[in-house]
Amino acid sequence: MSPRYVQAMRTLHLLALVAGALMLGGCGYNTLQAEDEQIKAAWGEVLNQYQRRADLIPNLVRTVEAFARQEREVLTQVTEARARAGAVQATPELLNDPQSFAQFQQAQGELSSALSRLLVVVERYPELKSDQNFRDLQVQLEGTENRIAVARNRYIAAVQAYNTTVRRFPSNLTAMVFGFGVKPSFTVQDEAAIARPPEVQFSTP
Repeated sequence: MSPRYVQAMRTLHLLALVAGALMLGGCGYNTLQAEDEQIKAAWGEVLNQYQRRADLIPNLVRTVEAFARQEREVLTQVTEARARAGAVQATPELLNDPQSFAQFQQAQGELSSALSRLLVVVERYPELKSDQNFRDLQVQLEGTENRIAVARNRYIAAVQAYNTTVRRFPSNLTAMVFGFGVKPSFTVQDEAAIARPPEVQFSTP
């Protein structure tokens, strides 16, 4: 092959790559990629905040137990709920599996409920509420619940934007070709509850 022919083929190949890149960009491929990465980042933050809460629970349980050993049932419920939540493998694949995502959400919801029951029990023990270690844990838990609410909101917003792109023409065709599927999101009975973190304040003894 002559050098001129080789050069012409290289030019055609380069033009084809450029045209392909322009077509992908115009059909939403770049947007899908960017939004998918945004979901992964938002999900990572959700996991970080749930882990922060899980890390607080052993100290919280021990502190409550020191003042309220008779509340064994509630303390056990919190410990078991934490174990179940930790048993759900929050792998990247979970974001593409609605059933696994629902299991994760259910496990975290059960842990939230168990914590709520524990915090109600605390009201019976003025000595516990006045304990400095407990009050420090209370502040940390309240801050963590706030961060969880913010992280969930960001994840929900990221998934909403991505799912809209996946379903909208013509980017839906690109999503179909390259395997971009709809992502699962958190569900709540009351949408306002997402923006309102759980109440963990206690009355002054």
